[in-house]
Amino acid sequence: MLSAFDDYPIHQTPDPIAHPATGDGDFYERYWFNGYDKEGGFYLGVGAALYPHQDMQDCGVSLVIDGVQYAFHGSARANIEREIAIGPFKIEVVEPMRSMRVTLEANDTDMACDLLFEGRTATIEEPRHHFGNGIRRTMDTTRFAQFGTWSGWIEFDGKRLEINPATTWGTKDRSWGTRPIGGGDKRGAPQQRTGGLFFLWAPLHFDDLCTHYQLFEDTRGRPLFQVGAALPVYNSSAEIPGVEDPGVQVMRNNEHALLFEDGLRMAASGTTVAMTAIEDGILGKAGDRIEIEFDKIFTYQMKGIGYSHPEWGHGMWKGELEMMSEKWNLDDVDLTRFENQHVQHLMKVTMGDRTGIGVLEQVMYGPYAPYGFEGVI
Repeated sequence: MLSAFDDYPIHQTPDPIAHPATGDGDFYERYWFNGYDKEGGFYLGVGAALYPHQDMQDCGVSLVIDGVQYAFHGSARANIEREIAIGPFKIEVVEPMRSMRVTLEANDTDMACDLLFEGRTATIEEPRHHFGNGIRRTMDTTRFAQFGTWSGWIEFDGKRLEINPATTWGTKDRSWGTRPIGGGDKRGAPQQRTGGLFFLWAPLHFDDLCTHYQLFEDTRGRPLFQVGAALPVYNSSAEIPGVEDPGVQVMRNNEHALLFEDGLRMAASGTTVAMTAIEDGILGKAGDRIEIEFDKIFTYQMKGIGYSHPEWGHGMWKGELEMMSEKWNLDDVDLTRFENQHVQHLMKVTMGDRTGIGVLEQVMYGPYAPYGFEGVI
């Protein structure tokens, strides 16, 4: 089946561009963003994905402000041209690897927005992620991240928030490949879950640079995939030197010393992570150990944009076009429930004499020996 993209010299297989190279029904293409006030006054999350083999796409926009999380969910049939357009919601690439626009036009819910993300750094590719359950590979993805600023506005619950690019930082996360969607494959015998998942992701902004930290470990604490880096920042996306920046300083030996809220698997203030420079660069010399301490502001529920949401999870068919909005008080969230385990903590951070802000994302399912975790959650 042909699409407009077939007129460009970008094919990687003999098939038309619209045909994924794999027949795995879990194949997806995803855009994900966060944004937050530099003083911690609000947090904004945006996510959208296309599932070509399922002929559908979905999206979410979610805001935390004044102790309340607001969420918009949308789902619709996909289109052959790979446009991320779900009713009133749309994501546009304004300039590849530099700027993107997110719009949610006025609709039957109480949320709308017009937001522009502009790069503050170049992009950074993360290691390819591939792991599974038993003998079946359930995840095989490529992803990259970019740090930037936000401008525009968002309306929610009868209110309007103006977004100032001078005071609003955030991150873009772009990924594609295969990962479980729509509750997983229901064919055959019920899956017997083995192992667990321990994941940390911490993109952080400082005035003069950004740092990136990501880690997957197995149940014994052995690293599976990790990335650490310090990235130069630029005054405008036009100044970014290219898709990737030769000035990035790469790190290794990612460490973590997490503290937890009483009786929960939720990271607490006083948590630290560290990484060691492989080469000389903007954060110091090769061999320098870089430690970062976190001070929690509040916790954002990733279910606000579909992750583990019981009704609006990723890849769940809702109809030709369906939308809804919801809200909840942060203090009312039951942090022992499965749907509330995937979170991003908005954190003030300290790195030597630098102070900044960012998120610590965590997913911790199953046993994990270094912290004495047993059971699923």
